[in-house]
Amino acid sequence: MSEPVSSAGDFISDIVRHDNATGTYSGRVQTRFPPEPNGYLHIGHAKAITVDFGIAAEFGGLCNLRFDDTNPDTEDTEYVDSIIEDVRWLGYEPAGVFYASDYFEQLYLWAEVLIGDGKAYVDDQDGETISAQRGGYGKPGIASPYRDRTPEENLDLFRRMRAGEFPDGSRVLRAKIDMNHENMQLRDPVLYRIRRGHHHRTQDAWVIYPTYDWAHGQSDAIEGVTHSLCTLEFVAHRPLYDWCLEQLPLPHDKPRQIEFARLELTNTVTSKRRLKKLVDDGTVDGWDDPRMPTLSGLRKRGYPASAIVAFCRDMGVSRTNSRQAIEELESYVRRDLNRTAQRRMAVLHPLRLTITNWPAGEVEYFEVANNPENPDDGTRRVAFSGDLFIEREDFAEVPPPKFYRLAPGREVRLRGAYFVTATDVVTDADGTVVEVRATYDPATSGGDAPDGRKVKSTMHWVSAPHAADATVALYERLFTAALPGEATGEPLDDLNPASRELLDGCKVEAALATTKPGEVVQFERLGYFALDPEAPMHFHRTVGLRDEWAAIQKRQR
Repeated sequence: MSEPVSSAGDFISDIVRHDNATGTYSGRVQTRFPPEPNGYLHIGHAKAITVDFGIAAEFGGLCNLRFDDTNPDTEDTEYVDSIIEDVRWLGYEPAGVFYASDYFEQLYLWAEVLIGDGKAYVDDQDGETISAQRGGYGKPGIASPYRDRTPEENLDLFRRMRAGEFPDGSRVLRAKIDMNHENMQLRDPVLYRIRRGHHHRTQDAWVIYPTYDWAHGQSDAIEGVTHSLCTLEFVAHRPLYDWCLEQLPLPHDKPRQIEFARLELTNTVTSKRRLKKLVDDGTVDGWDDPRMPTLSGLRKRGYPASAIVAFCRDMGVSRTNSRQAIEELESYVRRDLNRTAQRRMAVLHPLRLTITNWPAGEVEYFEVANNPENPDDGTRRVAFSGDLFIEREDFAEVPPPKFYRLAPGREVRLRGAYFVTATDVVTDADGTVVEVRATYDPATSGGDAPDGRKVKSTMHWVSAPHAADATVALYERLFTAALPGEATGEPLDDLNPASRELLDGCKVEAALATTKPGEVVQFERLGYFALDPEAPMHFHRTVGLRDEWAAIQKRQR
């Protein structure tokens, strides 16, 4: 895939175009997508992926996938594997897959260069003290009492840090920049800390680990990245990114960091820390729970990768954060599936419908279109008998106003089959209707009356002797508030306790028994549903049929 981001009004494309015109980087364009492997990718990462890979594709360049694996306490190969799978699922193939840990030795040697130049020092203070001494906006910082150690003393201590002589958290390496700088990032930031966590790649070879700010820019430089694309929260980090690179003998030209707005959706939380809490607490069934905004969750729910990429691409890139309506993303999904999904009939809340004048034991087959939007998908044969299931909500013994579906004495159309008229009902001891009895008009075969009479409702159905059993999961928003946490400050306070409803005993047409794992089909009149990749005959509702985004736009006009 690797489709380029649209360049119309795209400030990143304008910057790259200007760099190429002026000979910067000799016309070469190289980007990277740099996730930390401490969780699964979510919809916000999809935007970053389309920008990173899209810019490279637009200018005939390369884009690497590089893991920022500098925190052994929170990272795992499970996350690495899932990230690689998600990037490829979206349709992008990295030019290379790299890790910050590939460069640990070079990063260490460059830290020694800083120390030798008197631009870094070992600080014996704990993290809380260092944080307090940094001061704040309008409040000057306090220099560490260890700031004036000699390069020789710092180099000795730093090497002993690497050798494992000191306990975790007892010392750090800090850049020596300016404790009174207006940018807090430049107030002697920490470059290395002692941490004995087991690393998923380097095992126990290292007991000191670089911070993101020390590893990121230098990793870009080692790989030959030209344009390092980040989200807006890294704007304040850019001066430090540049400062670090300017102190070192780089193998390539200094990369340029460019920031753009991240993608946020209504009714959605994309904090990996909070998503991990949902997983760890058992609130959801895992990172790939279909209610989650993770790419693996959206994939399991049936979201097409092409719809996600189109949505992210069409949002464009800007320098201002905003929140998109989740209904707009769903509209892209619905539009994509409308073209590709096969139509099937399914009854989620079955109510038996018996046709009393149907010939005993007779079965008739109707040819029904698989997808009216695509005639090339052909037709299928659907069995019809005198013993059917219809949706319970499609019948009312005492119909309310404007109820046009089946009721005693009322005629309706059964999709692709016959007109039927309800005659009477069978109830249980509690008075609940358990069976509707009806007659059919043999002259309306195929669902049309030769005399031209019309009915106000067409209903789907399933032949009871031919039906397959299925379990169906219906989903609502995982968060009830459009801006989770707006009222209390904690997004998880707005969790929706009714975000999933599991329906057992659903009746579906026989053709659904041949659905492929992960395939999405349209249950007529009900929505789009994806077959679970592992659980047989377990379907997840992807989206409903109603275009809520179109309704929102109409209200706003």
